Amino acid sequence: MTPLRQWLGSLLFTGWVLFSWIPFALALLVAGPFHRSAGYRIARLWSQTVLGLARVLCGIRFEVEGRENIPATNTVVMLKHSSAFETLAELVVFPRQCWVLKRELMWIPIFGWALALLRPIAINRRGGRSAVDQVVAQGRRRLAQGYWVMVFPEGTRTALGQTRRYGISGALLARETGRAIVPVAHNAAQCWPRRGWLKRPGSVRMVIGPPVATEGRELREINAEVQDWIEDRVAELTGLPKAQPPARNNSAAKTGDRGHKQRRS
Repeated sequence: MTPLRQWLGSLLFTGWVLFSWIPFALALLVAGPFHRSAGYRIARLWSQTVLGLARVLCGIRFEVEGRENIPATNTVVMLKHSSAFETLAELVVFPRQCWVLKRELMWIPIFGWALALLRPIAINRRGGRSAVDQVVAQGRRRLAQGYWVMVFPEGTRTALGQTRRYGISGALLARETGRAIVPVAHNAAQCWPRRGWLKRPGSVRMVIGPPVATEGRELREINAEVQDWIEDRVAELTGLPKAQPPARNNSAAKTGDRGHKQRRS
């Protein structure tokens, strides 16, 4: 792909993404209140359309590895968050799902209204313990209703080659409900950077890992296993050194884990 075509393709693609969600959101607002699965199918169709145009206009191909690791029953999924690409791809790859996301997205006119019909777990990211409790309480209900709960444990998009310390809400939800965690790694940021509208042609590989057991384990141990697996795979996919999370306060982590254990007992 020539530089001129790359720029033009990225410009057309970005413009389409910025405006195409409006008719889809309106369709979801019409259909969603009457048939929840219809609303989900509309959202999934929009994601498929965006990924298809990314291939045509920007030369971004998409492939999935490890589909055999997706359990037969719904559970908690933790995904690397370094792009907008994975927020679309997860809709295409996994069954009916809900997402843990920042509540500010729900305040956007039309988009937020449509998003609310898809039953996300919208949290105040500055809420600390209350945000964790909200994820667990609402996540428990969503799992019981058959939804897959999708979690970006880094909390926000991270730059290529970087990571953050994982939040405990996903691990706590999985442990409290006796579910395993499915880890997901990818190299989307190489083609679709977290900032800027210029897209780069290439192949985005999404790798789904074996489920990680959670029952009877400490939260930090669960997160460490999930994060190690994800960052190992990301390093393999990108050719970059493995990203290391910031050092954590072990005494605080132990205290927080004991607090959740005491509350559960």
